[in-house]
Amino acid sequence: MQNQISVGGQAVIEGVMMRAPRTMTVAVRVPSGEILLKKDPLRLMADKWKFLKWPILRGTAALFSSLALGLKALNFSANCALEGQGSGAGGQGSGGRSTGKPMTDLAVGLTMTLSIGLGLALFFYLPLFITQGLKNVMPVTQSSSLMFNLVDGIIRIALFLLYIFAISRMKDIRRVFEYHGAEHKAIYAYESGEALTVDNARKYSTLHPRCGTSFLLIVMVFSILVFSFVPKSAPFYMKALSRVVLIPFIAGFSYEFIKFSSKRKNNAVMKIMVAPGLWLQRLTTREPSDDQLEVALRALTEALDGEDKGTEAVNCLAS
Repeated sequence: MQNQISVGGQAVIEGVMMRAPRTMTVAVRVPSGEILLKKDPLRLMADKWKFLKWPILRGTAALFSSLALGLKALNFSANCALEGQGSGAGGQGSGGRSTGKPMTDLAVGLTMTLSIGLGLALFFYLPLFITQGLKNVMPVTQSSSLMFNLVDGIIRIALFLLYIFAISRMKDIRRVFEYHGAEHKAIYAYESGEALTVDNARKYSTLHPRCGTSFLLIVMVFSILVFSFVPKSAPFYMKALSRVVLIPFIAGFSYEFIKFSSKRKNNAVMKIMVAPGLWLQRLTTREPSDDQLEVALRALTEALDGEDKGTEAVNCLAS
């Protein structure tokens, strides 16, 4: 539809975060049944540094922005959940506001650094270490840089799939995945130009081509090709360093691919290329209940409303 803006989101603990270009809203349902909201204006890095809007660079900037906003949204939902358990009164502090303290910029930065470090260690350095150790068992890894990184990439993707499968078996994570499905259905309803109601959203798929799950899989696959430019004869520390240096480029390219494919989702070739990411979402999304759809739609409605009216920060107001 014309005049539509780009929206995205993330599932959190018993809720959904939705972001429009200038507004982020988190909606969380507490045990009393109320929906609590956090609504903030967005001040993006690309607004200050225009070069971050350039192709490839905008993907890297979007990745770090999404990580920071996601951590803040998770912190808010965790505070609401803890208050709901502790107060027995719907998770509200006095006056209907959250008494939990938001994460400081320093805390967000430290948490992001730790998260990125753990991600690199598990999905990039561990596969590299294993592949390096297989040189005597699998001599094919020493035949070319492409073969070395192909084996490295297969191990990386296998670890990623194993991780997703393992956490999908956890009860609390399954709840988050249900909200993930609700987020996608709400966005589909908006993108189709329909009224944002539970009845309209319910009929849509839980699988969306612009999902972060698909993005991560594209990063995993594309890294095989990019890391192949590092010579197989390079010392181990150079291969390890390349995993850090080249990740921003890989993330940026993957972001551009996601944007390109989403605009051509009816193209037969694109359908084939995005299919693996959609298949993977069968693990990271679940069919939501109507109550969960209501939360996702509330988050999206409030985010869109903030675009129209301008947004002042609002913290944990009951619906």
